[in-house]
Amino acid sequence: MAVYIYSVTGKQHPLHIGDLSGVGEPSGGLRTVTAGPLCAVVSDAPEDLRPKRRDIIAHQEVQQRLMADGTVLPMRFGLLAADDEAVRLALEQNAEDYTDRLQVLEGCVEYNLKASQEEDALLRQILRESNVARELNDEIRRGTAGPDASLRLGELVAQEVQARQEALATGVREALRPFARQIESSHPTGSDFLSVSFLVSEDQEEAFLTTELSVAHQLGDDFDFRLNGPLPPYSFV
Repeated sequence: MAVYIYSVTGKQHPLHIGDLSGVGEPSGGLRTVTAGPLCAVVSDAPEDLRPKRRDIIAHQEVQQRLMADGTVLPMRFGLLAADDEAVRLALEQNAEDYTDRLQVLEGCVEYNLKASQEEDALLRQILRESNVARELNDEIRRGTAGPDASLRLGELVAQEVQARQEALATGVREALRPFARQIESSHPTGSDFLSVSFLVSEDQEEAFLTTELSVAHQLGDDFDFRLNGPLPPYSFV
């Protein structure tokens, strides 16, 4: 029977998971597979595994319980193996990498930060600070611009938006970098200009949160900062 994998821990982890339910309905009981210095928390995998709300919550509850008692390599939802022996073999083959990664993640949590800027405010800023864009926009409004003026203005604004948002993203990351052990950026989606995860140790957590609030306050009400965490360090496994 296929096996669902939740996390990898060190063998010394207390593994207080006896009262937790796994994924599936009825839920599979949690058990451990051990190989050398490592341990994997697993359960039997349901045949029709899908990202249902109940199963995602069950997966998260396992991670949170394990994190409360020690360092964890959290697996993302949906990771399967053929059987317990396949899990044991993976632990043996990757023992050095998993052990090194557990050391890096020790005492750390993940915070994910997404940020966007109100579009109209950004456009007003560009027209206020770019002489070329402002003059071209004025010509269009007066009806004295050439036939390609709208296209030229659109291209100019697009370039300005990209340059400004890249600079903003870099500035935010660098302001928070001193308080993170590692940083992992991803491509922002929608109107966001920033999507980045920070691996933050317990002794830096307060300074990280204080600095994030300060940066958001300095940028002002035109910006929307969305900080999610503390989370299992999925981005750093």
